[in-house]
Amino acid sequence: MTILSGKGRTKLDGQKGLTKDKPILSIETPDVVYIPLVIGTATQFDVLVKEGDEVVIGTRLAVRKDMYVPIYSPVCGTVKGIEKRMHITGRPQNHIVIENNHKEDRVKVLDIADPDALSQQEIVDAMKELGLVGLGGSGFPTYVKYGHPEGIDTLLINGVECEPFLTSDHLSMKRDISALFDGTEFMLKAAGASKAIIAIKEHKPDLLELLQNEAKSHRHIEVKEVPDNYPMGWERVLVRVLMKKEYDRLPAEVGVIVNNASTAIALSKGIRLGEGITQRVVTFSGNGFKDPQNVEVAVGTPVNYIVEKIGGYADAPEGWLLSGGPMMGKSVMNDQFVICSYTNGITCLIKEETRTLACLKCGMCTENCPSRLQPVKIMQAEKAANIDMMEKLDVMRCIECGMCTYTCPSKIEVTDFVVKAKRRLNLANIKKNALKKK
Repeated sequence: MTILSGKGRTKLDGQKGLTKDKPILSIETPDVVYIPLVIGTATQFDVLVKEGDEVVIGTRLAVRKDMYVPIYSPVCGTVKGIEKRMHITGRPQNHIVIENNHKEDRVKVLDIADPDALSQQEIVDAMKELGLVGLGGSGFPTYVKYGHPEGIDTLLINGVECEPFLTSDHLSMKRDISALFDGTEFMLKAAGASKAIIAIKEHKPDLLELLQNEAKSHRHIEVKEVPDNYPMGWERVLVRVLMKKEYDRLPAEVGVIVNNASTAIALSKGIRLGEGITQRVVTFSGNGFKDPQNVEVAVGTPVNYIVEKIGGYADAPEGWLLSGGPMMGKSVMNDQFVICSYTNGITCLIKEETRTLACLKCGMCTENCPSRLQPVKIMQAEKAANIDMMEKLDVMRCIECGMCTYTCPSKIEVTDFVVKAKRRLNLANIKKNALKKK
């Protein structure tokens, strides 16, 4: 940690230059797509199509059961059934298989005659029907944040993208700047807020100038730069830096709603054009790829297909393949999984041998934790399988940002131990609740 970075924030080598100045590459849709029946942690869906059904772009395929979120077809073609495939979660999950006929027939997910006349509730209903989710990687249904907008005074649009390598939001904002501000205006109305802030990292003069020029036409929207530190894009840090406020569970507790920049863009396109989340801009970057790129692809496109289209892997030893960036991304065993609606990046890194030393008890992991936890003590509790201690240490507040591992001078995978502790505690709580019901 440096004097300028502050507690819980560190300057990283972002490696953004690999892709940020390249145009978004449009990848043709493959002959077959596989639509994951997974959103966030939810895997239970009402499937609305069957084998042999003909679909077009925008056909509603399925709806999440526990919380209404529809999924729409990204292609025109024939449903071939449901197949178990590897998912970005690392587990086999159900996917709807569609054979693509490469036609462009489509239906609008929404057909709104006068978008500018929509009421506050009608905008929230539109978010719901569009199947809009957090496109920064969370997959959380957007409309839920606007269900009880009382007391919201500020909307934060998160364009920080602090994860190394990822530049999909950066390029999407530059390409779709009008839609970014338009979607922000819709969100402002839905939230009943008085102002919106579009936040980006400092040292992006090209994007900053575009945003500031566009902001002149939107009197309730301002643009602010934040320090180029990690994990500045985490909403708790963003609220802390921009609003000087702290909250317990949700930003709404301090009058704030936070949405990703790409989510705002998608809302504009959904309301204006009737488009569901059927395409994604995704960063493919890291030293494991020959030619890192930002690509625009259909949801359900296999990763191995995209890698082939951008030139393949680097001529180097086997690499780590991650869904997301190197700090918070999840390692995936192979490249057979597909792009989800909330996939924002795929990172491939050449494996390097690391020598792990014994814990020095230096406290760097605690000093740099943005959640203000004690990772080393959590790691010790996990090694001892001490459930009570994990609970006392409030392990569930960990956001798995990777800072404890990154700052550890002994090169210990501290984050892995903390994640295991979260799983252990969660399983213990599930068992405890099951026993109570008996």
